[in-house]
Amino acid sequence: MGVLELISKGFVFFDGALGTQLQGYGIAQGEASESWNKTHPEIITKIHRDYFEAGANIATANTFGANPLKIENVDEIVALAIANAKKAMTGNNQFVALDIGPTGKLLKPLGDLDFEDAVSAFAETVRAGARAGADLILIETMSDPYEMKAAVLAAKENSDLPIFATFVLDENGKTVTGADIFAMVAMLEGLGVSALGVNCSLGAEQLKKYIPAIIKASSCPVIVNPNAGMPAISDGKTYYKQHANDFAAHMKEIADMGARILGGCCGTTPEHIASAAAKVKNMIAIPPVRKSISAVASARGWHLWNSSKPITVIGERINPTGKKSLQAELRNGSLDTVRRFAREQEKAGAAVLDINMGLAGIDEKSMMLQAVDAVSAVTSLPLCIDSGSPEVMEAALRHYPGRALVNSVTAEKSRLEGTLKAAAKYGAMIIILPVAEEGIPATTAERCECIKKIFAEAEKYGYTKDDIIVDALTMTVSADPMAALTTLDTVEWAAKEYGCHVLLGLSNVSFGMPDRECLNAAMLTIRNCVRL
Repeated sequence: MGVLELISKGFVFFDGALGTQLQGYGIAQGEASESWNKTHPEIITKIHRDYFEAGANIATANTFGANPLKIENVDEIVALAIANAKKAMTGNNQFVALDIGPTGKLLKPLGDLDFEDAVSAFAETVRAGARAGADLILIETMSDPYEMKAAVLAAKENSDLPIFATFVLDENGKTVTGADIFAMVAMLEGLGVSALGVNCSLGAEQLKKYIPAIIKASSCPVIVNPNAGMPAISDGKTYYKQHANDFAAHMKEIADMGARILGGCCGTTPEHIASAAAKVKNMIAIPPVRKSISAVASARGWHLWNSSKPITVIGERINPTGKKSLQAELRNGSLDTVRRFAREQEKAGAAVLDINMGLAGIDEKSMMLQAVDAVSAVTSLPLCIDSGSPEVMEAALRHYPGRALVNSVTAEKSRLEGTLKAAAKYGAMIIILPVAEEGIPATTAERCECIKKIFAEAEKYGYTKDDIIVDALTMTVSADPMAALTTLDTVEWAAKEYGCHVLLGLSNVSFGMPDRECLNAAMLTIRNCVRL
């Protein structure tokens, strides 16, 4: 039975802290625990065995800091760590996780570590763990969604192992870099992790109040690996004094809330794990429920489409088309106007910002990546990546620290597969634009068939209707008096019959007409489409 099958049947337990145990065996302050895989393998194996005998199903290998930015002999240390943990197994339904912690460096723009360098560092550890026979990958103790994304991508691109991911929260329910629970869950689920949750930083008692929010947002099994209470300092050393019975009582409450994968972090011991496992032994685990959630997220914020907010405004001013001053700035490498447009649109009520850098004479990919960074620095709004180039779009999705929206996916064969493949890999929501090989369909029926054709392809990549928005294609009535009716009929079908969120490039309808605001308002209100 694999680890995912075991999770589907009931509660699964991780082990507890490694450092607490190593202190008891005399590890020196500042000494890298990973070195003990080589110098004291019998002790590492004994610690893992103690946890297995206490009821843990998953041992986290002694590889938390085993990345090339911290140590030189990654392959050797990881292989020894996995082997030491495998030797500790005492029965069935026991697994070894390759444990991946933060690099210890801040990623740009907060620090000096490049995103791709972080991916490369994590990838070296992942490849070593996969070769050594790890059963799954645990990416833990992450406080920056950008670093978390780098680690998850490294895991996806260099192994086929299940990926579990846990982040740390402060007492306000946010990560150190300001991301909240919903933003982290949206990004991780988009990236396709097998399980997600929280670890470290807080004790079970303090984490309890945040577990319902994680359960509510997540369709994955939820992991909770807290500390043994809050830390205390004595004689210059950090201690965790929560008794195993108290820890277990809080973990039972967390299990009652719907967490399915339980364990411990700093200060927890085999006794803590044994007590918690005994507490939930006769409980029926609540199965994870797939949530119907449509959300995009930045590194610090998120937007959710729901019926309580019938209209979402996507700001589309960050586009050089028809803006000579912006074009001139982009050709000179300046992003001042891009930043200003971002701030102005946020102030005006936009919930998502579209970014398009399509301009002849510039390196669109380079400028797109720079614009993503510039806008992300001045606003917490999620971004919509808008490019006619699949290469530019994929580069931006990879670089973006969150879950983006993609504008757009059409039925054109030259773009359809490549766009869907990249969007799915990076977990983006997508806008479906009913444009066929022959161009824009003239009738509502043809548009609807085109939408269904694109969605059928999107389903092959795991997309559901919660992950898509349909652009009903608003055309100008000055060129075609029937254009508005065709669009509105498409909106009604997509929202009410097909069951999708709908997007309108609203002001297109009035192009070249007088009193444009009145015509735009009439277009918006003429039909009761509550899923815009």
